[in-house]
Amino acid sequence: MKKGRQIRLIEVKSEVGAGTRGASLGVDAVKIAALDYRSNFFKNHRSISIPDDNASLYGMIESRYAKRIRSVLKMYERIGAAIRDSLKDGKFPIVLSGDHSNAGGTMAGIRMAYPDSRLGVIWIDAHSDLHSPYTTPSGNMHGMALAVSLAEDNIENKVNDLDFETIELWERLKNVGDITPKVEYRDLLFMTLRDFEEQEGYIIKKNRLKNFSTSEIRKIGVTKICREALKHLSHCDKIYITFDVDALDPSISRGTGTPVKGGINEREAADIILELVQNERVCCLEFTEINPTLDSENVMAETVFEILQKVARQVEII
Repeated sequence: MKKGRQIRLIEVKSEVGAGTRGASLGVDAVKIAALDYRSNFFKNHRSISIPDDNASLYGMIESRYAKRIRSVLKMYERIGAAIRDSLKDGKFPIVLSGDHSNAGGTMAGIRMAYPDSRLGVIWIDAHSDLHSPYTTPSGNMHGMALAVSLAEDNIENKVNDLDFETIELWERLKNVGDITPKVEYRDLLFMTLRDFEEQEGYIIKKNRLKNFSTSEIRKIGVTKICREALKHLSHCDKIYITFDVDALDPSISRGTGTPVKGGINEREAADIILELVQNERVCCLEFTEINPTLDSENVMAETVFEILQKVARQVEII
């Protein structure tokens, strides 16, 4: 990472991939937290806002097993273009996102900017998001972002019969940016993963995916865990970090759609991200799934803003 790398904030208020409403308000909740702290952060850092397609939430669900997939496809294309342009401008994108389906667009954009580079992904999340329309129990596309980026159908564990239109849109989603897959299994690792379905477990076991659990992080220590994570991805040219706030334990805040017990605390989250972004290969960071409608006193957004400020300072001095 070049010294004095300039941050570009990218706001993605879309929640079309979520099953619970409210994540589209997460970006503004973080801005309100900044105001409460009397911070000029959002005044001092340029921000790009990606047009959302949340109006589709009021329309019909086209596919039972890939809800609002047309809108997700639109978001992938919009997010991908913004990420690509920001990276080509030499900026460090920090994405503030509604639901986690948007991460597929972010990965598409990174690969569009660096088509010849190998992309490593650090997925800090309670969930694996490895479902496809063929396996999903809910049809919610925020549970498919990694499967899309891995071009994974998981036909071996198929439980849903898809119509032709859904299959076509799913293939288009996988091919955004004309690069598929966006990431290889050996270039992916999880942190705090602790909640997944049988079909996802099959993929995790089959591909021997690495996961640093909350207990390992506490036993081994953040610094050593992050070193091991970066070593695991040592063959990758670029690294993308995505932080779903349900990686945090619900005792901190329930301001997210799918909280799961056994997560890390806010100090551990901040230390992990701060440690990782020091590596020059880290090219993009994402915060996602903040839902103030499920929160009390905006605690989750305040927690994210505190981490965001620290990370920004770290990136700008490296």
